[in-house]
Amino acid sequence: MSEIGPVQLLNIGFEPGANFEGRIADELARLEGDRTIRVLDLLFIGRDTDSNEIVVLEHQEESMGAIVGALLGLQLDGEKEQEHSFGFSEAEIEQMGAGLDPGGAAGLMLIEHVWARDLKRAVRDAGGRMLSQDFLTPETVAAAEPELAAMSAAIEERELS
Repeated sequence: MSEIGPVQLLNIGFEPGANFEGRIADELARLEGDRTIRVLDLLFIGRDTDSNEIVVLEHQEESMGAIVGALLGLQLDGEKEQEHSFGFSEAEIEQMGAGLDPGGAAGLMLIEHVWARDLKRAVRDAGGRMLSQDFLTPETVAAAEPELAAMSAAIEERELS
């Protein structure tokens, strides 16, 4: 576990009418090919608009079941293979799908940030640990922009003095 990079769990929702044309899968493949990320586990659940049928797409990297289980705090039975992504049973997946609006979808993705392995190691070697992390939306950045600009101007003014 010490050699694995920072791991992030993404939970993504899609409204009915979302445009699935393969771009997400293509981008994940590109990022994995560039060794930027590694998809450890992926579960996509959609509910068909017309038939109400549940559509499930799963991917779990080979030999990652125990690591994924440990990261999520799951106690996996050594004799019984994990059948579905994230340790969910088929009934649980069906229940999640039934909770979606017709045409809606949801995805869970567990990714390792391969690019940050050495940074993680350097932080840990220095005695540091992650206190928090989050993605900032463009709206959040725009709201904070005036304050950040003022801080930057104050720092620049102090450095020039």
